[in-house]
Amino acid sequence: MKSSKLSGRYAKALHLFALEENQEESVYQDILFVQSVFKENRELHVVIESPIIVADKKYRIFEELFNGKISEITAKFLRLIIKKRREPALMAIFENFIQCYYDHHHIKSATLTTATQLQPALLNEIKAMLEEQTKSTILLNELIDEKIIGGVMVKVDDFFFDASIIGKINKLKTEFSQNLYQTNF
Repeated sequence: MKSSKLSGRYAKALHLFALEENQEESVYQDILFVQSVFKENRELHVVIESPIIVADKKYRIFEELFNGKISEITAKFLRLIIKKRREPALMAIFENFIQCYYDHHHIKSATLTTATQLQPALLNEIKAMLEEQTKSTILLNELIDEKIIGGVMVKVDDFFFDASIIGKINKLKTEFSQNLYQTNF
């Protein structure tokens, strides 16, 4: 079984169980917390994924780190992951769970790339426009990239809108390279 299928199935099962138990929000917060701990501690990530370290030690590590800080559902889920030896897929499971949460709550992540920092009022206006178009709550990530010279680039899911100056220059380069000369004109 592929890791992506495996992580998707575990994440979906956790999400559905959290919904049934009316604990979706607390499990979501737990997942964000545990994910941030793993991202900040490379050594912890290596230890948990190591096939050499026995499950009992991994249980104790999780117990020491997260006892009283996460819900019982999340703690049991982490124990299940260790029991089934699925630790290498843990970060992918977290990502898939967050995506399940976003899908359930109609939340989309958008990336706005500009050449300079935009005013907060303009950012809010763009965010509102994206929310109206997508009928979703938008989590807007702003990137500054001077290489685009001016304008904006927006990416929401698979949709990409390029209104940057560099995008227009590249489009013109492509057009000129394809048709430099027309006969009988």
